[in-house]
Amino acid sequence: MTLKSYQNVQRAVEDPRATEYRLFGQVTGALIDAKSGNAQGAPLVEAIDWNKRLWRTLAADCMDNRNNLTEDVRGKIISLSLWVAKYSRSVTREKAPIDPLIEINRTIMQGLQGSAG
Repeated sequence: MTLKSYQNVQRAVEDPRATEYRLFGQVTGALIDAKSGNAQGAPLVEAIDWNKRLWRTLAADCMDNRNNLTEDVRGKIISLSLWVAKYSRSVTREKAPIDPLIEINRTIMQGLQGSAG
């Protein structure tokens, strides 16, 4: 089986929370790489953009009334998404530290890991 085929099967059978956890791990890893390399320019912007797209997707999903999360949790995720977008601009434009973005992702990952187990 090719790697691509394996990845497609993995996605088809993976629990949605595990998928979210895996994606957060990949995005957070990119943010950590950008931080550890003191990234400026393209690598930093790409990591920040990927993180913003992840949060935008989560917010869009939470705006859908078919989402099974409570209205309170959905509202908090949307609020976090707005904060991530705003703070990300500070990172790319004003050289604010990237650490808060990493920490919020790690906190979400802990929640996903706790709810999966």
